[in-house]
Amino acid sequence: MARQGSLKSVSRQKQSQREFMSEQELMTCIEDLCNSKAAEFRMYGYENVTGEQIWACVSENYRRGWPRLNRLVNDIMSLKANRFMNWLMLSVYKDDDEQK
Repeated sequence: MARQGSLKSVSRQKQSQREFMSEQELMTCIEDLCNSKAAEFRMYGYENVTGEQIWACVSENYRRGWPRLNRLVNDIMSLKANRFMNWLMLSVYKDDDEQK
């Protein structure tokens, strides 16, 4: 006997019939997430943070290829200001060394 309120499957379509996001739609969603995280950091007082910087910080770990979407979203949304500032300082030092 099934309990009331039991979970039902979200999609009844076969996997081959499901619609997937295009690469452009995916990149737009990622850009929106990065901009959202940058806005969050600006609320905390980090004035000049951009979505591009957030993406550069997060995507630095993806040298072997892209992770699954859920990990990618988690990496962006769980990024802490401390980790971002450490990455930013290291990138400034790397740029400084390359110019010498």
